[in-house]
Amino acid sequence: MTELRTARLLLRGWRESDLEPWAELNADPEVRAYFPDVLDRARSDASAAFFQAGLDRRGWGWWAVETVATGEFIGFAGLDPVDAGMPFTGVEAGWRLARAAWGHGYATEAGRAVLAHGFGELGLPEILAVTAAGNARSRAVMGRLGMVHDPAEDFDDPGVPEGPLRRSVVYRIRR
Repeated sequence: MTELRTARLLLRGWRESDLEPWAELNADPEVRAYFPDVLDRARSDASAAFFQAGLDRRGWGWWAVETVATGEFIGFAGLDPVDAGMPFTGVEAGWRLARAAWGHGYATEAGRAVLAHGFGELGLPEILAVTAAGNARSRAVMGRLGMVHDPAEDFDDPGVPEGPLRRSVVYRIRR
C-alpha cells in the first residue's frame, strides 16, 4: 500500500488507534454538517475497515491522515472511484478532518498530495470532487486545488434524503 507524505502530513493506512478519534470526528455535528447524519461508533468503525480494505485491494484510496510533527490522527483524505448510481463516473478526491485541524491548510495540503499521486503514479486523466452545494469550506479547498465547478453538473445526490443537503456540486481538474 502506498503512503503519501507532505511537509506536515502523512497519509497512511488505518490503525486501531485511529478508531476512537475517527469516531469522535464522525460524531461531531459540525464536522458532519453537510452529511445526512452523524455516525455512531459501529458505523464509524465499519467505514474505517471499508477504507482500509480499499487501500489493501488497490494500494490507494481513503488514507488516514496524521500530522508528521506529532503523529496525531486528524482525519482522512484520498481518492476513490465514484459510487455506482451517481450521474457521472471517474475518480473522486476527498477529505474530512477533525474540527481542531480546520484552518491550518491541512485539507489543501493533503488534497495536493492526492492529486499529485492520482495524476502521477496512477496516470489519471481527470480527478473530481463532490460536496453539498452549501459546503463553502470544502468548495474553497477545491478552488485552491485548481478544481473548476461547472453549474451544469450540479445534481441531486441519490444517496441523500430530500432536503437542503441533497443538492450537490461537482468540481473537476484535468492532468
